[in-house]
Amino acid sequence: MACSPLEQFAIIPLIPIHIGNLYLPFTNSSLFMLLTISLVLLLVHFVTLNGGHLVLNARQFFVEMIYDFVFNLVNEQISGPSLVKQRFFSLIFVTFTRLLFRNFIGMISYSFTVTSYFPFTLGLSFSLSPGMTLLGFQIHGLHLFSFFFSRGVALPLAPFSVMPELSPHSFRALSLGIRLFANMMAGHSSVKISSGFARTMLSMGGITYLAHLAFLSVASASTGPEPGVGISQAYASTTLNCTYFNDAINFHRETAGR
Repeated sequence: MACSPLEQFAIIPLIPIHIGNLYLPFTNSSLFMLLTISLVLLLVHFVTLNGGHLVLNARQFFVEMIYDFVFNLVNEQISGPSLVKQRFFSLIFVTFTRLLFRNFIGMISYSFTVTSYFPFTLGLSFSLSPGMTLLGFQIHGLHLFSFFFSRGVALPLAPFSVMPELSPHSFRALSLGIRLFANMMAGHSSVKISSGFARTMLSMGGITYLAHLAFLSVASASTGPEPGVGISQAYASTTLNCTYFNDAINFHRETAGR
């Protein structure tokens, strides 16, 4: 029996875990996050087994294609010496691959779309954004605060110029989490609603063959763009993370022209 759209996105405790007064259940969200990590590790393991193949097979080509894509993304979005920006390649690569695989797994029937779960996307963004700010302090020290001042502003007007710069910076983590959650929730919800509607109408008697085809076409048309949505959202989130890393590392280049 098919699940409703709301049930598909619900957090369901699978294994209750009690540690003292703490209740930490192993949920379907935890299950699919673990499944995603396992699939990525297995794929990388089989690709790198015995040093790989001189002639690329399908698995190795797929992994190397993702590697080259993220490598070029880091080089394009983060300016500065290669040795500096490639320090963050591993983190960005892991971020992109886990978002990509979790978006794809969410398209499987009766699975759970982890990236449509707002606490997950919010936790992911809030775990990265403070780290970027601390990175900026580590590299630039208190000079990082000059990022919030516009060049040439008189000292009495400085507090008024700080707020327009400080507010977007403070809401970066929130906007990053909301963007990923909203896009994935909207896309998957539309697929589940249209598929459920088509299934309900097909189960009713007295409709013609053309009506059958029409309902199936609606369901297929709504499912078709979802792989593109999953790829684009993983790309957009990773690109924004690269941009925020670039701001933390090279903010003086952005403020030099103000």
